[in-house]
Amino acid sequence: MYKIAILVSGRGSNLRAILNTISNNISVAGIVSDKIDCPAFAIADQYNIPKFSVAEKSRSGYLDYEELLKIFSEFEIDLIVLAGFLKKIPDKVIDEYEGRIINIHPALLPSFGGKGMYGINVHRAVFNRSCQVSGATIHFVDKIYDNGKIIAQEIVDISDVQSPEEIAERVLKVEHKILPEVIEKFAENKVIVKGNRVIIQN
Repeated sequence: MYKIAILVSGRGSNLRAILNTISNNISVAGIVSDKIDCPAFAIADQYNIPKFSVAEKSRSGYLDYEELLKIFSEFEIDLIVLAGFLKKIPDKVIDEYEGRIINIHPALLPSFGGKGMYGINVHRAVFNRSCQVSGATIHFVDKIYDNGKIIAQEIVDISDVQSPEEIAERVLKVEHKILPEVIEKFAENKVIVKGNRVIIQN
């Protein structure tokens, strides 16, 4: 069984897409948020998946990242998936899971990435630049915001949109499609890094 942990901050639409799509050989072993009352925890409860809240320093209701790493080790986590997680991952977690942490970003990196570029902030920036296309990017997580090698991208035509919210709606549909697909490829050991390129095998 290939085990993943999913980190979320919001309502968890990508989490739900993953749970609705992945094959039986993949298990979502834990769901983690930077919030106590994360809306996505309702999905965790629905699927009886353990849920955890994490902060830089342990406090009431929260684990710190050292404690979270111990849980990931006990659960034998193979891949950490950031699906709308808004906090920067500490270096110690990246060191422990190098090459095994991925993030989905709601734009075509390397454009419209970096600190503060998440959610509607991204789509507003794309809209204000009058971009004709946008899309979603899945990339490896390293120690710099939105900097890791790109694993997969899919383009969305936004030439006729009237608002950032329209862009968000179109891009989200693509996110829900490609994120489960890439997770499946990881579980099948078909994501190969060769130098500066990431190859997804058929």
